[in-house]
Amino acid sequence: MARVTEIRPEYEGSLSVDSHLLQVAGILPYERVLCSNLSNGERFETYAIPSTPGSGEVILNGPAALLGKPGDRLVVMCFTIISQEEAKNWTPTCVVLDENNRPVHITGPKHSTK
Repeated sequence: MARVTEIRPEYEGSLSVDSHLLQVAGILPYERVLCSNLSNGERFETYAIPSTPGSGEVILNGPAALLGKPGDRLVVMCFTIISQEEAKNWTPTCVVLDENNRPVHITGPKHSTK
């Protein structure tokens, strides 16, 4: 989950995210993401653009800015297509953030504690 830090309705669209968080989560710049706003139930699709590394920024831009407000909690998801064989051993990356959008727990292939 991420906390919305700002909204910019006049921007052309997207979700700005601290580039460090994108890297940790394995989300590529301009990758399509699905967002679920826990504060109001809105779900929307947009794309992630990198913001200042280490800033903790999560900014709703353009039309997405109308679907939330600063302080709202978002679940940001992206998807992949894999074969049934790959799916048997698939482990998604999950990044848990604190109130300031700092990672506190990371699971997934690159972060396995096995």
